[in-house]
Amino acid sequence: MRRRVVVTGIGCVTPIGNDVQSMWESIKAGRSGIDYITHFDASHFPTRFAAEVKNFDLGKFVPKPERFQHAGRNTRFAIGAGVQAMQSSGLQDGKFDPTRFGVYLGAGEGQQDFYLFMRLIADAQRSGEFDMDHFTREGLQRMNAREELEQEPNMPAGHLASLFDAQGPNLNCLTACAASSQAIGEATEIIRQGEADIMLSGGAHSMIHPFGVTGFNLLTALSTHNDDPQGASRPFDRDRDGFVLGEGAAMLMLEDLEHAQNRGAKIYGEIAGYGSTADAYRITDIHPEGRGATACIKMALADARCSPEEIGYVNAHGTSTAVNDRVETLSIKQAFGDAAYQTPVSSTKSMMGHLIAAAGSAEAIVCLLAMQEGVLPPTINYENPDPECDLDYVPNQPREAVVRKSLSNSFGFGGQNISLVFSKFEG
Repeated sequence: MRRRVVVTGIGCVTPIGNDVQSMWESIKAGRSGIDYITHFDASHFPTRFAAEVKNFDLGKFVPKPERFQHAGRNTRFAIGAGVQAMQSSGLQDGKFDPTRFGVYLGAGEGQQDFYLFMRLIADAQRSGEFDMDHFTREGLQRMNAREELEQEPNMPAGHLASLFDAQGPNLNCLTACAASSQAIGEATEIIRQGEADIMLSGGAHSMIHPFGVTGFNLLTALSTHNDDPQGASRPFDRDRDGFVLGEGAAMLMLEDLEHAQNRGAKIYGEIAGYGSTADAYRITDIHPEGRGATACIKMALADARCSPEEIGYVNAHGTSTAVNDRVETLSIKQAFGDAAYQTPVSSTKSMMGHLIAAAGSAEAIVCLLAMQEGVLPPTINYENPDPECDLDYVPNQPREAVVRKSLSNSFGFGGQNISLVFSKFEG
């Protein structure tokens, strides 16, 4: 008999709130966190807006925040979300076996000083040809070794382990937009197999910098609705034209059910099912018939031992790109059959943007809160129905509903597909 895995702590730092309560209130209000970019001068970019985290103060979460001065934004967000998850779990008193407590994240890379890097390149090209000797010499003198270390994607997990004395398994996966959902699924398997009792899992990412925005613009993946940033993310709407880049972190404390009950922990919900597949198709394109996504949803349902009719809510990957929303709709219909038309589906990326590696864990928290409070998050900016997207997308307003099981989809560049089934804990 496999061990059951429950969620006993949650925390987040997002463009619509730097804690769980403020994020959830923004979602219920249909409030957008998207605005013009302030991190750098984006006035000449095809896309000039994003979903930035606002007014984040690491000092509210840890003493002496200056010790993280060289850490990337992703790490600082991860620490803020991780501290919240630890506090809400009741584990901060240290009454656990540290060797049975691990960390599994889906965190993206940090970033070096972009402008310094570009100045070094410009200086090395003053003679007309690139002078590698000059670039190397100046780089060794002027670049920060600690920042070079901190930009590695494993660093958030390392910092969290150090903060919480988590001496068990420590891993990070970076499977693009599916990363933190995959981390949650793999962390669940570690607990199920008895290799740990507690796993802090989730994701952190920030790509709102010149390289990140340029890269997604080159892929023509971002919306260019520069005249209306808050209306730019419009999943499943006929006039959608791309996703909106976001940033942030979200963490879940996963725990063996018996371990959680023995210490009287509050339980937010149970992780009932996990599916993971690859499209094995093109690197930046979803399989047009939803081959991998459909199989992934079916796998998660089978792992949860539940039928499509039992799913009361689907938090869609719902990026607001033309292809993703059409293919995800098709995949849900192929996996759910007739039940697809009776199942509410929404995309909270319409409000918080796309947090890339951190997206899935933030949306996992949304699923847990939807079940707890009986409220379905809306898909805002849904104005013009698309004939190829013909499901119930909970348009523009939240909806009260009794939900006992929910599904979250995360489909990443490269063809990675992750689906998670969550159950309301009822003993």
